[in-house]
Amino acid sequence: MVTGKKGLVLVGHGGIPKDCPQELVTKLKRLEAQRRAQNLPPSQEETELDQTIRRWPRTVATDPYRAGLEAVGAALRPLLDGALFALAYNEFCSPTVEESIEELIRQGATHITVATTMFTPGGAHSEVEIPEILTGVRARHPEVAIHYAWPFDASTIAHFMNEQVRRFMSL
Repeated sequence: MVTGKKGLVLVGHGGIPKDCPQELVTKLKRLEAQRRAQNLPPSQEETELDQTIRRWPRTVATDPYRAGLEAVGAALRPLLDGALFALAYNEFCSPTVEESIEELIRQGATHITVATTMFTPGGAHSEVEIPEILTGVRARHPEVAIHYAWPFDASTIAHFMNEQVRRFMSL
């Protein structure tokens, strides 16, 4: 049985705001690719570009993805039996996964579940990047139980998709 405060971080991919200059995104992606090819930590320039894009002002019109994840979060929150809740984004948007986990820890969470809207296997974000972030946070906070609710069961996803498709098909 879990004792202490529980929390959930819902992670979405993150979108680029429509009014963010494309050259910033192109430069960030180039710097990320170079760094990964050389297995180096992010440069100051990459970190600053990442923060500029993540903190770009957003509206429903300029970032409908963020608005969509916020709507899912708003529908999910009341189902969580009072657990702490935070949204996070893997890239292009704030807060980061790490920032959201840290915020729940500041609020007293001792058991945190991280779930993503990225349902299918094979993606670097859900299979590599998020687990790497969680490893780092766990090392800094060994007193907090952090679980990653992934991968999703293929049968569960198939049933979910079937229900959605049935809303639009005449069978």
